[in-house]
Amino acid sequence: DRPELFLVAIKMLPNNKLIIHVDGDEGISIQDCAAISRHVGFHLEEENAIEKAYNLEVSSPGVGEPLLLTRQYHKNIGRELSVKLNEGVVKEGKLLAVTESAILIEEKVKEKGKKVQLVETQIEFNNIVETKVLISFQDLSCFSFLDFIANVEFLSAQRDLTGVKCYSDL
Repeated sequence: DRPELFLVAIKMLPNNKLIIHVDGDEGISIQDCAAISRHVGFHLEEENAIEKAYNLEVSSPGVGEPLLLTRQYHKNIGRELSVKLNEGVVKEGKLLAVTESAILIEEKVKEKGKKVQLVETQIEFNNIVETKVLISFQDLSCFSFLDFIANVEFLSAQRDLTGVKCYSDL
């Protein structure tokens, strides 16, 4: 009933920690994470899907996590990316567009003895090993840095068998 939210990944760690990464087209709140945690936890316990004691952690993927879904690329149009390609080359640039099969980035290319030029490069998804959003703090004033931190999703909701706990990774 919340089409703007989407599942990114589910991982079960050997220590019985179930991690669910969710995101939203406009981000995701700690309240959303807590609600998802309660919903999933209720159904896991009702169906006795995990026999041993477990911890359930529901969170946004986090700043350093790679982009996994086309939908994540769409929400990051206009941001700087680092894209590692199959052949080991890493390209960095501003994400300009996303299609079902490729992304378009604007790279800064400097040839010896020439000025930096902006070059548009299309990269097919099947040629991408990993993509991460680059975060730059060098041009931020103190106020805009604090505003940035307040708006970045560092939030998680953790559920164990005793109830729901919400916390910040900061």
